[in-house]
Amino acid sequence: MDLAFIPSPSTGVVHLGPIPLRGYAFCIIIGVFIGVWLGNKRWIQRGGRSGTVADIAVWAVPFGLVGGRLYHVITTYEPYFGEGGHPLNAFKVWEGGLGIWGAVALGAVGAWIGCRRRGIPLPAYMDALAPGLALGQAIGRWGNWFNQELYGRATDLPWALKISDDPSIGRVGGTYHPTFLYESLWCIGVALLVIWADKRFKLGHGRAFALYVASYCAGRAWIEYMRVDEAHHILGLRLNVWTALIGLVVSVVYIVVSAKKIPGREEVVEPGALEAAADDTESGKSGVETAKADARTAKAGTKTEKAGAETTKAAPKTVKGAPKAAGSGKESVADGAAKLTKDAGSGSRSGKDS
Repeated sequence: MDLAFIPSPSTGVVHLGPIPLRGYAFCIIIGVFIGVWLGNKRWIQRGGRSGTVADIAVWAVPFGLVGGRLYHVITTYEPYFGEGGHPLNAFKVWEGGLGIWGAVALGAVGAWIGCRRRGIPLPAYMDALAPGLALGQAIGRWGNWFNQELYGRATDLPWALKISDDPSIGRVGGTYHPTFLYESLWCIGVALLVIWADKRFKLGHGRAFALYVASYCAGRAWIEYMRVDEAHHILGLRLNVWTALIGLVVSVVYIVVSAKKIPGREEVVEPGALEAAADDTESGKSGVETAKADARTAKAGTKTEKAGAETTKAAPKTVKGAPKAAGSGKESVADGAAKLTKDAGSGSRSGKDS
């Protein structure tokens, strides 16, 4: 009797009227958004422009989805082109079945096209995007939980995954290793590792991306070995195990060789980005200077208004003193007239006496 396990959803789709909302698709979409968001932040930190990662993702994401589906259909062709298969089902991506190897490979082709159109070096772009890819995979793996697929061997561990029985597709109910969860957690660890190593060693020229591939492949090898779904085998190992081992070796070799030939990190990752940043800085300085000038003008205007107010205040005093001044003038005229009259009288008396 299982006392503890991780339950699986009873259905992977919810209908909003005639519109089906599929958990698998939501996980893929959210993973893409998270990957682009983190990639954009890292691209800006490396000296690129905001929005460039999303512009190139317009090319990379569709190519990646097609590549992921092609890899799955080619390596698991029986349900589509084998005996009793249905070829049209190869287009039903929402039912699951995206191979990460094909998604990364063909997605890189789309990214190369986008980078070439923008004059951006592909390795620098992939370095910025690497941790975001890992986080996007961590979220996207939960789509397998919604579809009850890609689980491991049977187990009674407390974190076992409960799978419901479905004879129509040959699924046997029980509790199994949640390999989707193992891979999701591993991808989160990969993202953190790449971020740390990139800061610590200043990885460049595609080495951060190569570290992502190498570390992911190391985990995928043992996780893939635990799975029980049908797969092609080569020398007793599943095809995806061999793919992971090859990817691990190639990535490690690339890191070692490229570090010797082109050490360090790219100084310029996007042409024109530094000039645009400088222009924005100058515009900001000009705006500050203009604001300061406006403040000085406003301050001068305030002083002028104060001076005008003081002049207006002094005016009544001048008007009030005016009558007094007029009166003084009147008195002066009278005094002058009296003096003249007195002098005239004195003159008359003097002449008569003589």
